[in-house]
Amino acid sequence: MSDQEYIWVVDDDRAIRWVLEKALTRASMRVRCFDNADTALHSLEREVPDAIVSDIRMPGTDGFSLLKRVRHNYPGLPVIVMTAYADLDRAVAAFQGGAFEYLAKPFDVEEAVAIIRRAVRGRANKLREDVGLEPVQASEIVGSAPAMQEVFRAIGRLSRSNITVLLTGESGTGKELIACALHRHSPRAGKTFIALNTAAIPRELLESDLFGHERGAFTGAATQRQGRFEQAHGGTLFLDEIGDMPAELQTRFLRVLADGQFYRVGGHESIKVDVRVIAATHQDLEQRVKEGTFREDLFHRLNVIPLRVPPLRERKTDIGILANHFLTTAAHDLDVDPKALHPDALSVMSAYSWPGNVRQLENVCRWLTVMAAAQEIHVDDLPPELKESSLDGGAEDWEATLRRWAERHLAMGEYNLVPKALETFERAMIETALSKTAGRRQDAAKLLGWGRNTLTRKIQELGME
Repeated sequence: MSDQEYIWVVDDDRAIRWVLEKALTRASMRVRCFDNADTALHSLEREVPDAIVSDIRMPGTDGFSLLKRVRHNYPGLPVIVMTAYADLDRAVAAFQGGAFEYLAKPFDVEEAVAIIRRAVRGRANKLREDVGLEPVQASEIVGSAPAMQEVFRAIGRLSRSNITVLLTGESGTGKELIACALHRHSPRAGKTFIALNTAAIPRELLESDLFGHERGAFTGAATQRQGRFEQAHGGTLFLDEIGDMPAELQTRFLRVLADGQFYRVGGHESIKVDVRVIAATHQDLEQRVKEGTFREDLFHRLNVIPLRVPPLRERKTDIGILANHFLTTAAHDLDVDPKALHPDALSVMSAYSWPGNVRQLENVCRWLTVMAAAQEIHVDDLPPELKESSLDGGAEDWEATLRRWAERHLAMGEYNLVPKALETFERAMIETALSKTAGRRQDAAKLLGWGRNTLTRKIQELGME
């Protein structure tokens, strides 16, 4: 029997099978490929590999069904799932189904090989609990950019946990949506989810809001009132902008995190609750600890699982998907037909820095739904700040646009990008030069640094006659 690790690759895409087979063979692994899950399941009756790498969407039996069967019949066999249709629900379903890892296509081949090797080496001591797939609710988190895939993976890994999570990221990145997803894909999904922005509540009212109060505890306290912790008993409490919590409340909050007990304002009876806390902040809490404005022990209590939510400028390949989603949602809310973005308008939106992140993009889409005159949104329809930004772009602006174009097409699994980019680039340069010279090819060629014959040949090759 060979000592080589024995890997099965299941994918109806011949190119993916070929790439993984070559990479794994170079890594000194034995590989067997299948173009469908049914053949792989039948072969499992005769032999068992060290690991399986499977696509999700395939004709016949899909990857989730394969995963479920493997987990039931071969609980120690690690399965790595792949998909070109990456979203939160698939990531969560993969981890809930017992997948060892989740790869979004296109993936880094070296990273895939490293994950497969780790799965094989951990097989003996990392048997997972046999958990069947459970239906997951529709997600409002939209995105397929690599930065969001890391967030999806984290939510999937935490889907069977009640552990405390600290979300960090700029304002408007969608931290509350991530918190909702963490709750919805957790053992507490059927219980209460309560969100509270600590920065939006006056300091003198925040203590009562969190812990409740007894009748007569202060002027205006005519009745007993439960606080957010009691209301969230058994469920999840999301505390946004935790960095703004007053120092005098941090001590009380720390005790609740430590032992689940607190007193209502004006109360003498200890109340015990079972609450999962998810906190969020756009501030640097470590710096606030150094400054003495945030308790270090509270920071460590909250920072059990840190999860960074990326700003929109780090996931620009998602801008088109998000914009279409928000335009559709706004049209539904306003009871009108949804509008569509012209490619030029999308290009300007993709080049914009979005300081307000996803929240700003959503607001812009609602504005466009109301203000754009036609069903197709053009550059002239965009808000002034977006148009001005496109006009103020510096000398390197076209390079940034090209990078985003490449990222977007690579994220969609496309290949052979350089010829496509060169054709588009040359066409734009030729059209601009000819426009500048009123169609005089000799002058246009001189502007482009070509000879006239070269320009004529390019025009013919590009079908621009």
